[in-house]
Amino acid sequence: MPNFNDTATTPTEEMREAMRRAEVGDDVFHTDPTVNELEAAGAAILGHEDALWVASGTMSNLCAVLAATRRGDEVLAEAEAHIVYYEAGGMATVAGVMPRTIPTPEGILDAEAVRPHLRPPDHHFPPASMLCVENTHNRAGGTVTDATTMQGLRALCDERGLHLHVDGARLFNAAVHLGVAPAALAGPADSVSVCLSKGLGAPVGGLLAGSADFVERARCARKMLGGAMRQAGVAAAAGLVALRTGVDRLADDHERARRLAARLGDADLPIGVADPVTNFVIVDLAPSGRSAPEVLEGLAAHGIVAAARPPGGLRFVTHHQIGDGDVDRLVEAMTELLG
Repeated sequence: MPNFNDTATTPTEEMREAMRRAEVGDDVFHTDPTVNELEAAGAAILGHEDALWVASGTMSNLCAVLAATRRGDEVLAEAEAHIVYYEAGGMATVAGVMPRTIPTPEGILDAEAVRPHLRPPDHHFPPASMLCVENTHNRAGGTVTDATTMQGLRALCDERGLHLHVDGARLFNAAVHLGVAPAALAGPADSVSVCLSKGLGAPVGGLLAGSADFVERARCARKMLGGAMRQAGVAAAAGLVALRTGVDRLADDHERARRLAARLGDADLPIGVADPVTNFVIVDLAPSGRSAPEVLEGLAAHGIVAAARPPGGLRFVTHHQIGDGDVDRLVEAMTELLG
């Protein structure tokens, strides 16, 4: 059954074998050798001093907020960023910080978009201490923040004393799209979270990278959230394989997304199809008069799984378990349902 959600990937045989053979210890005491190897490898790739293995991107972002802010602070983010839209209000309910959102047309924050939202010190306002950037941007359809924009944000954060955090759940997709090293996008930030699941295909987990002092504070936050594990090397072993084998092949996913968008466009269906930037194909159902749940139910009857993109669209995400035949099958099903 083709599943056009990159959160649904299952581990490769190489990952399963690595998990079976993983050398493990107690990661609560930072003595699991496989987790330690993964953290060191991730930090080097992302251009940071240290990294922390985490169970999920949501936990990673919350650990970053807890490590970099104080209760009552203000955290700036794009209006539809994942950390605001999909993370259960964790920054407010757990970290006790106030989100200040900045709307943009394509989910991309640059220094000029952020600057007008930075208020002068005043006891009426919560003090701003953190700026969060999502790269790639989920709800904007996988849009990318480039290295030049990151450098501009770095300069602004230095000027205003802000911690710059990148929610890089799909940062490797951004790097592959731009043809740059991941460190070019992650290095200018004070911290960066990346997922090893999703496009890279590991079954679980991600990394939060930054300075050694920051990572130590984040380690304490992870413990508080219940995210410190014992023999976590079993899962971390798959993450090492994901880093080694998953990044270079992301270009195939991007090409397949472009092919899917082109095929849907050529089918002359009553829908809008956005041009993919990375591995997302966003479909607007408004011209068809059909609802997302209705179309998703129809796709399920054809053995295809996808997701809604509220308020009125669908989201198809390509990944290493989606092939050309799956793209053809999806186009045929959409044609039957909407043609």
